[in-house]
Amino acid sequence: MKRKLDIGKKRLIGLVAGIIAGVSYGTNPLFGKALIESGVPILVMLFFRYGIAAAILAVWMLLRKETFRAGRREIGLLVLLGLFFAGSSLTLFYSYDFIPSGLATTLVYLYPVFVALIMVFLRIYPSWQTWLSILATFGGILLLSAPSGNAQIRLPGILLAVGSALCYSFYLVVVNRSKRIRNTSEHTITLYSLVTGALLFALIRTTQGGGMLEGIDTPADWGNLLGLAIVPTMISLLTLAISSRYIGPTKTAVLGVFEPLTAILIGTLLFGEPLTFRMAVGIAICIAAVIFMILKPGKAGGKTPSQG
Repeated sequence: MKRKLDIGKKRLIGLVAGIIAGVSYGTNPLFGKALIESGVPILVMLFFRYGIAAAILAVWMLLRKETFRAGRREIGLLVLLGLFFAGSSLTLFYSYDFIPSGLATTLVYLYPVFVALIMVFLRIYPSWQTWLSILATFGGILLLSAPSGNAQIRLPGILLAVGSALCYSFYLVVVNRSKRIRNTSEHTITLYSLVTGALLFALIRTTQGGGMLEGIDTPADWGNLLGLAIVPTMISLLTLAISSRYIGPTKTAVLGVFEPLTAILIGTLLFGEPLTFRMAVGIAICIAAVIFMILKPGKAGGKTPSQG
């Protein structure tokens, strides 16, 4: 009886963490749009986004006297996780140069499908309820993000957006399935991911040329960088790791639908962007699919909650 109670608590924590991860990541436009309009280059924005988040998390861990240590085998995997997450950000932003952002959003949301397929390859089979939720949420995203008929679509943009989805998928699966980092705390995993990403962006920026402070001219710019580092980066990464470990990467991926929903809500309420009937239907489908997955978790079939 105690074990069932523990599983129930873990599932609840995982679900809440997954929703928080999606909502927090969906606040990207709240901070990022102002920075781009101020002329901050994408690589500079990403460097400070990851760097500031890493610094804040490191101070928090020091105050809590948490260890930064990781074994030699663990460090390699933690760096790989950082490359996956940073690669997801880079490929998504660069895809905007070739395809509309709506199409990019749709393609990136293929990641729940990729996660489910990777888990099947690992012989861990999501329930039919989870598969149905994946298909329904993807249909909702199509309604939310479908590009206009005269949009220009080029193959490199499609490949970059799909690459972003794949990077994100591998991040979720590795966090959940790797025995090598099973005893590594979410704080440590997140810190190494952030530091790896910051170093990668700095390296690319240095190679391309240009200052690391370009476009950052006002206190408002620094405030937006701080908000970007805390909410859609540090909070999102921490809750993402917790959710993936507690309810599995597949269900965590489905809960990621709160990311575009939050972004659309911010665009409508704060930036005056239109909310069409088609988009409203898409939102309703996405929310219904998530509620269905939560209320109908399916039979465990002898699996642990972390197996998706």
